[in-house]
Amino acid sequence: METDCNPMELSSMSGFEEDADLNGFEETDMKDMKLEAEAVVNDVLFAVNNMFVSKNLRCADDVAYINVETRERNRYCLELTEAGLRVVGYAFDQVDDHLHTPYHETVYSLLDTLSPAYREAFGNALLQRLEALKRDG
Repeated sequence: METDCNPMELSSMSGFEEDADLNGFEETDMKDMKLEAEAVVNDVLFAVNNMFVSKNLRCADDVAYINVETRERNRYCLELTEAGLRVVGYAFDQVDDHLHTPYHETVYSLLDTLSPAYREAFGNALLQRLEALKRDG
């Protein structure tokens, strides 16, 4: 099951103001990747063993690094850019310049390919959310 939606926080998505102007650039052009990375971590932390924005690899306006340990205990270093997310290393804080892995538009898609246990946890969380909506609504 591949999905680009977080069942836990469907209403928490927020965008930037389209009319905002900052020194001649639209605010949508001025993303802080560290903030984006922190949002990514918060979205899927429930379905992995460990996940955090790297404190050792330098974040910039256009790139951030996220360390993740799946429920299968596999560790990855992920790169987050405007192009999406991709695996850049197979250990925390490791960037292998010779590794050429595909970009994923969302963290959900990336983790879906890396971790069957993530897929199961995500599906269970979605099912619980749907059951709660059915019961409460």
